[in-house]
This record gives sequence, C-alpha cells and structure tokens, in this order.
Amino acid sequence: MKLGSFLSESGFSVRDFAKTVNVTEAAMSRYVSGKRLPRTEIMQRIVDASHGEVQPNDFFERDQVSVPVPQNGAHAMTEVTSRPDLLENEAADFLSRNPEVRWVDAMVPDICGIPRGKRMDVSALDKLYTTGLGLPGSTYALDLLGNNVSSTGMGPEDGDPDYVCHAVPGTLTSVPWAGPEHAQVLLSMSNDGGEPWWLDPRHIVRRIADQIVALGYQPIIAIELEFYLVENDLGPDGRPVLARSPVTGKRPADTQVYLMDELDAFSPVLNDIIRICREQNIPTDVATIEYAPGQFEINLNHTDDPVAACDHALLMKRAIKGVAAKHGMTATFMARPFRELSTSGTHVHMSLLDSQGRNVFDDGSARGTKLLRHAIGGLAATMGEAMLIFAPNANSFRRITPTGWVPLAPTWGYNNRTVALRIPSGPNKARRLEHRPAGADSNPYLVLAAVLAGVHHGLKNKIHPGDPIEGNAAEQVDASLPAIWVDALRAFDDAKVLPGYFGAAYWDVYSKLKWSEFHEFNDHVTGLEYQRLLTLI
Repeated sequence: MKLGSFLSESGFSVRDFAKTVNVTEAAMSRYVSGKRLPRTEIMQRIVDASHGEVQPNDFFERDQVSVPVPQNGAHAMTEVTSRPDLLENEAADFLSRNPEVRWVDAMVPDICGIPRGKRMDVSALDKLYTTGLGLPGSTYALDLLGNNVSSTGMGPEDGDPDYVCHAVPGTLTSVPWAGPEHAQVLLSMSNDGGEPWWLDPRHIVRRIADQIVALGYQPIIAIELEFYLVENDLGPDGRPVLARSPVTGKRPADTQVYLMDELDAFSPVLNDIIRICREQNIPTDVATIEYAPGQFEINLNHTDDPVAACDHALLMKRAIKGVAAKHGMTATFMARPFRELSTSGTHVHMSLLDSQGRNVFDDGSARGTKLLRHAIGGLAATMGEAMLIFAPNANSFRRITPTGWVPLAPTWGYNNRTVALRIPSGPNKARRLEHRPAGADSNPYLVLAAVLAGVHHGLKNKIHPGDPIEGNAAEQVDASLPAIWVDALRAFDDAKVLPGYFGAAYWDVYSKLKWSEFHEFNDHVTGLEYQRLLTLI
C-alpha cells in the first residue's frame, strides 16, 4: 500500500505519523509525495508503524526510468541499495543518453577528503547497483600520500579485507573535461552484515544529521570553497606561480576583490567550471574574485540533504581541478600556497527548519532566536577539539595568523567577517550561521560532521555563546584556538564531546593517522633550514 493511501485509510495525519516514525513533518511530506525516498532505517520504522501495510516496494514505481535530481540540488536518494528492483534502470538510462561512455570512475571519499577508487569498463557498471564492487575497508583510512598507517590496525595488520561498495543513486554523471567516453559515480561501503561501514564519512554525516532531525529540525546546508589558479610548473624557486589569464595573457598582480574585469580575464575557465558542474548536477551558485590575485570562490546552492552538500563539495573540487587542467593550469585548494597572499578556506552555511518549514533561527528580530545562539554556543564549545579537522595538515596552520581573515578564537558576531561564527546580513527569514575556521584543504564531510555535532551539542545543552563581537575580533579577544599542528593534535586527543558523535574508533584512527603525518613531515629538512643554518652557525 502506498504511504499516502495508508495515511488516508488509517486516519493518521502527516504530522502525527511523522511523530510516530520520529522524523520531521516536512520529511514525511516528501516521503508521501514521492519527492524523497526514506533511508533504510526510516523505511523500517514506517513498515513497523504501519504494521506491515506499507512495504519498501511501495515507494517505487515499476516503470521508473531514472532518478531525478531535485531543484535544490540534493540527490534524489543519498543512501545506497543493493536491490536491483529499486534502481535497476539508472545505469541503463544513463548509458542510453551517453552511448559513447567506455570507462566509469567509481569513487569513495577517504579520510583526507581525496576521491579514491577504480576505473571500470562500462560493461561492469550494472554491478555497482546489484552485487557491488569490492574495495579494501582501509581505503578510507589512508594517509595523505595514500599509505596505510600501521598504528591504526588497518591494512596488512588486519589482512586488508575487501567490503562491498554500491553506487550512490543520483551521482552517476558524465565527466565532460575528460571526454565523452568517461563517466563517474560515488560509492558507499557496507560491512559484511550490510550495515554502513564505520569509516565511510558519508555515514558519519548522516548519523549526526539524524540526531538534529530527531530534535525536530532539518539542517539546510551550503558550502563555499576558495582556491587559486596557478601554472602547472613551479617557478625557479620551487614555489607556485599564478596562472596567466587565458584572455589577456597576463598574470594577475593586484588584489582586486570582486573586480569584474578579473572575472572576465578568467571567464573561459570559470564559465566552463560552472557549466560542467551543472551538467554533473552540482548546484553551483556564485563565482567571485577573492582577497588575492588569482584567488576565486565558488559557492554551492543550499540543500536540505547534508550528505549531498558534502558530495557536491567533493565533486566540485574534482570538477574545478579537471577543468583547470583542460585549460592548461592547476587549481589548488592548499590552505596557504603563498606567504604574501590571502589564504583559502571552506565556509559552511547552516540554518534549521522546523516541521512546518519555518526557519527556527528567525523570530523577526535583528538578533535571532535562542536556538540560533544555542547552536553558536555548541559550535564555540567544540571548536578547539575540532581544529585538527578544520586544519588537517602542516600547511593548514600557516593559514591561522592574526593578519588573515582566519579566526583565532571561537568568537561570533553579526555581519562580521573577523569572527569564527558569522551571522550574515540579509532577510530575517534567511537567518543562518556561517562557520569560517576550516581551510580549503579540509575534508568537507568531516568539517560538516563536526559542525552538525557542535550545533546538536549546543541545542541539546542550551549553551550560551556569550556576547557577539563588534569590530575586529582579533584585536578584542585573545587567541585561544590551537594555532600550531601539535597543539591541535593534543586538543583532538583530549576531546570530550565530539568523539561521542564521530565514534571513539573513528576518532582514534584519525588521531593516529594525523600523528603519523606529523612525524613524517617533521622528519624532513627544509630548504629554509639549509638557507639559514647550513653555514651561519
């Protein structure tokens, strides 16, 4: 029986049945209308609450041809399935529209936010929706250089077993920069019992987001990414060189934030990025010149699916790099590629909707609601222990300086870019918070997981954030966040709140991996050391 028919015959209202199943009314409305498919655990709760009258098959039309992408950019379904009766036609429909495809890149996001996987012959595409593809569980726990870290207990230490990955429905797309013979799809891993693989960051985001949904609120997420365009070859000094404009042939030399001429100078690249992202169902929004020559920001439209928001960020990074390479240049998301220029960040925007679709951060006032301040309070309280996620590499901490637009303390304020947690200006009904500490080199899944966890912590414990900052926060509040790598590692190991959200085992693996990277990095002798110390002392 269809869910809508069951509600009509049983006398349940959408609101009452949503409470019974422990989801928001807005989510239940989407399930009833067919705009969204319930995830596996919610599907089972619906079956139980309906006493078996509604079955999983009742959510799918037998003549379904493809999986549509909603207007807000969310995937139609972000949970994987091995049941061919649910999505058996997605691959066939894609290939009918893209008959030249010969290769499919099947990818997972690892712990560093790097896509890893296999390039498959197109003849094997259908198995991603049926029997699945085997990948080592340790793929998610590789360090930045792609190595297993023995202290994690994964890799050779546990025999490096494979687990099954299935396609994430709605992510199968062409790869225009690579040519018509290439396609790509995201995968998600399950263990031998069919449960979500504990190292898959998509599952971590989903699990934490569900805790906010259980409070009656739906997170609305948008992510912004900053990057530089540089030449493919390093300069004579071994450092990156800003890319020449494909229009003027000149290198950008001045900081001209928001200058339209600068956008025009790189429009062949930027326009291709926007066009190709939209072809790939990545909901790009705005492209701007940032606070340095050759630095750009591209924003993603907001979505009510937190996992999809991270998928979009991962895939947009891949698209930006691919398009830049096609234009003979390199896109870098390094947090601080230049000593003298602005750094690059990842900014997360979030609001919360109630079961009626109302923004719970807005009460019609300029100040916003207590819920907004509680969310900020939770983020401020957990920011220090999450800095290793927001700044995961040695170079990340070269971004955290008093002279940049990077917060040094868990401050907040209204329409103030010097704070860590900004309440942007705009209509009250669009009230949201902007999380600003993370670098562009961070893993978007783990960043959002930490943000969601901080918000939930604040809402649940009604944490007050203190007074908002007006003016330059760096001049008013002493630096208190970990500003060097080793301090962030120690704060991470001493964390009290976030391990309960991520899972103690995941927290431990991330710590051991980053300690390993820290020691490996410090084992290198740099050119600056030779320059200053070789003959001077």
